[in-house]
Amino acid sequence: MQKSQKVMQQLKGLKDKVQGYEKLVTTYEDIYTLIEMGTEEEDESILEEVKELSEEFKEKYEDLRISTLLDGEYDKLNAIVTLHAGEGGTEACDWVSMLYRMYTRWAQKKGFNIELLDYLEGDEAGIKSVTIAVNGENAYGYLKCEKGVHRLVRVSPFDSSGRRHTSFASCDVMPEIDDDIEIEINTDDIRVDTYRASGAGGQHVNKTSSAIRITHYPTGVVVQCQNERSQHSNKDMAMKMLKSKLLELKIEEQMNKLAEIRGDVKINAWGSQIRSYVFMPYTMVKDLRTSEETGNVQAVMDGDIDRFINAYLSWIHS
Repeated sequence: MQKSQKVMQQLKGLKDKVQGYEKLVTTYEDIYTLIEMGTEEEDESILEEVKELSEEFKEKYEDLRISTLLDGEYDKLNAIVTLHAGEGGTEACDWVSMLYRMYTRWAQKKGFNIELLDYLEGDEAGIKSVTIAVNGENAYGYLKCEKGVHRLVRVSPFDSSGRRHTSFASCDVMPEIDDDIEIEINTDDIRVDTYRASGAGGQHVNKTSSAIRITHYPTGVVVQCQNERSQHSNKDMAMKMLKSKLLELKIEEQMNKLAEIRGDVKINAWGSQIRSYVFMPYTMVKDLRTSEETGNVQAVMDGDIDRFINAYLSWIHS
């Protein structure tokens, strides 16, 4: 990220925090004034408005409180999110497309920008894998809790017999490297391959070998990018993604060491199932780490995942 963009992003973040606090104070004062008015005039009709404002106040207060928990070294950075379909063929690919929509909707509600980096369509429907950059202050701090395996239980629309299916998709979240973080990569440790891009991107990606895949031999990490305008741009972005992945592995190693020192279970179940989304025979989304749950599955799929993010951040700081 260019320095000017980084500064502007930081300024926007600070401005949003100040405005959020000022709005919280105003709402509190409005509630207090309404209570006084209702008491003096013995007007019970004001009670409903007070309840409504109180709920708004509690929601905004919780958001502000949670933002203070984003104190990790890399929490303030942008996030790179990759979704992969697990076993299950078309059903699993469709599940990835649903999660992709969920995270996109969530990011839009937060005012974050989304950049598509890599996209591989399913053979029949859905998405095999997709990588996006979520750009905004604390994007990684919020999204880091989404890393893991997401489980879907529903009656498959692709099954003519109307049977219930269980599908899995993995979500990987990395902090996007900025210019202040140094990650050294030996050129002898990587292999760079070019290939013809596929999927979303128009005619250009289907006619030229502009897509880039980089393999890091020491770790076995493979990253790829195909949605930039040129091979050079794709390579630059792929190198940034590789550095971000190596940083993520470093963070994971540090957290595992801390868990060993404390003698408790790993705080992050890296690569394991973290959440279940049940559409049938009942509706429920439940986080298996924090036990946070809701029966409003549709709201969650429309991007309402803050309750799970907030619960996770509170849990790891408890």
